[in-house]
Amino acid sequence: MAKFSLFALATWVGLAAAKDVYLNWNVTWVNASPDGFERPVIGINGQWPCPQIDVNVGDQLIVDVYNGLGNESTAIHWHGIRQEGSGVMDGAVGVTQCPLAPGQHMQYHFDINQTGTYWYHSHNMGQFPDGFRGALIVHDPNPPFHYDDEFTLTLSDWYHQQMPDLLNTYQSTENAKNRGAEPLPDASLINDSTNTKIKVLPNKTYLVHIICVGNWPGHFWVIDGHEMTVVEVDGVYTEPHPAGDKFLRVATGQRMSVLIKTKSDTSKNFAIWDTMDVNMMFIFENRTIPENYNPNATAWLVYDEAKPLPAPPVFHHIDFNDDFVDDVNLVPADHEPLLEPVNHQIIMDTGIALIDGVPRLTVNNKTYLAPKVPSLYTANTVGAEYSSNPEVYGQVNPFVVKHNDVVEIVINNHHNNLHPWHLHGHHFQVLQRTPVDGGFYTGLQSTVSKTPIRRDTIMVQNNGHTVIRFRADNPGVWMLHCHIEWHVEAGLMATIIEAPETFPNSIHAPPKSHYDACNSYPQLTSGNAAGKQGLDLSGLDLKVHNGSHGALYTGKKSTKVSTSGPSHQSAEAAEPSSFTKLFSSASSKDSRPKFPFSNKKSDSDDDEESKSSWPFSNSDLFADEDQE
Repeated sequence: MAKFSLFALATWVGLAAAKDVYLNWNVTWVNASPDGFERPVIGINGQWPCPQIDVNVGDQLIVDVYNGLGNESTAIHWHGIRQEGSGVMDGAVGVTQCPLAPGQHMQYHFDINQTGTYWYHSHNMGQFPDGFRGALIVHDPNPPFHYDDEFTLTLSDWYHQQMPDLLNTYQSTENAKNRGAEPLPDASLINDSTNTKIKVLPNKTYLVHIICVGNWPGHFWVIDGHEMTVVEVDGVYTEPHPAGDKFLRVATGQRMSVLIKTKSDTSKNFAIWDTMDVNMMFIFENRTIPENYNPNATAWLVYDEAKPLPAPPVFHHIDFNDDFVDDVNLVPADHEPLLEPVNHQIIMDTGIALIDGVPRLTVNNKTYLAPKVPSLYTANTVGAEYSSNPEVYGQVNPFVVKHNDVVEIVINNHHNNLHPWHLHGHHFQVLQRTPVDGGFYTGLQSTVSKTPIRRDTIMVQNNGHTVIRFRADNPGVWMLHCHIEWHVEAGLMATIIEAPETFPNSIHAPPKSHYDACNSYPQLTSGNAAGKQGLDLSGLDLKVHNGSHGALYTGKKSTKVSTSGPSHQSAEAAEPSSFTKLFSSASSKDSRPKFPFSNKKSDSDDDEESKSSWPFSNSDLFADEDQE
């Protein structure tokens, strides 16, 4: 099914009146079979695929989230949204919030002040590839190009096993024999389906939003018989760039919008062909491609539903060096000049290592290990004496930068595979990127653009490097990480502590529902990474453990259920995997709690949310723990 917006933006005149967009979400298990194999997936309000969010620039997005999963914690990251002044809403567990335990509620609310193509997904312990992801489109009343209508294409890999099972194998000492090999996808999906049909009209210009919502491999695609012109990447308008006879591709986390012009008649339909990057899955890892393995997916542009659906085009040879549009050569439409001079350079040497017998990925020889206190909460509660000291944040690969500094980050990839690096809270300029085996950073080349493209996610080639720059004008604590979910869970992450000297005046405090989530999980909310004062990090676990339970909830606290208001019926829980059964502390599906949702956000809710301030003490939060 095509994901069309509800209106054509080209007819708008002036900026639509800003409004509150309120969503009431119960995150539940749903049974689905997008490729013919039925399995539990994570949906919203009993439905999957998860809904596309359509908002206008200037709106405020308010999302009340209830965790109805029963056996897993969760959280939501708003991928690509810079969260200016609202970094507490970024949704990254361990960085800006605690996990949301089963049976608990929290609210996200933030202003939408940027246009373009984004998405939302769980940012909690490898969870989103189980289906918790969806498109977020921010509409512009005055786009710099004409189009008649628009639709969205999401591209992803898909797995028949659930993530806790797969992570338990991937992050095991046993997997050291396989050099830390990632589990292979079972299918490729377009709009979470292998049978997507998109109805189009002749003689129309369509804006197509492409989002790679997958876990591991990059994707490239063809809309057969239709020229594509790139006009946006990662929420940044570009000078129109016709693809011509070259392919377009997106890495996990990346987005791209293209214009296509439909044919003048309805005499035939056309295939949309997508393929996962076999180099990433097999060639670069010296793995044999299994017999009959299919990395492809097909969807269709349907001009006439009575006409047959054609087979996808066949390509006999593709040169990965010469047959693709190089996104580094795109030009931002606003021609923002190269940021200089550089005030702070960070060099990150990334690679793979065996730590405590488990294959891990590293930044400057350190693998990311989660703190006991979310890093943003640490920055706001350790005091000015310590907030700019990287040591208080533990082993989260912290880099502290000052307000308004021009920051240059060099990423040297010492691993023999590609890595899509994503920075929260910012767009960055991409100054240079080497090809595969292009070598490590020794300085800038003379070919650096005076108006480099900006993105929030960039693919770094194996045994090569990339150089990015941004201005530290958005105080907060921001993740910088490979967007392959396997690699996130294997520690390929860093943390940018941006302008902590401005906290807490520069960012909003967490609302009460966020503190309540920490209390219920339970997780500490003040002190250094170990929950202690100053540089006392005693008790912080710096050991890599064999196996992983992913987002499965193993906490001892029971869920607290409100008994007032109308009951919201949870969707019936799908059958969990054997590993899920082993670790789940949830009761049977019939006894799962129901959350009383209201139809609108009340004034009293507003008041409650606004009462919180930095800091809450741990004693306040856990005072009633024994009574719950």
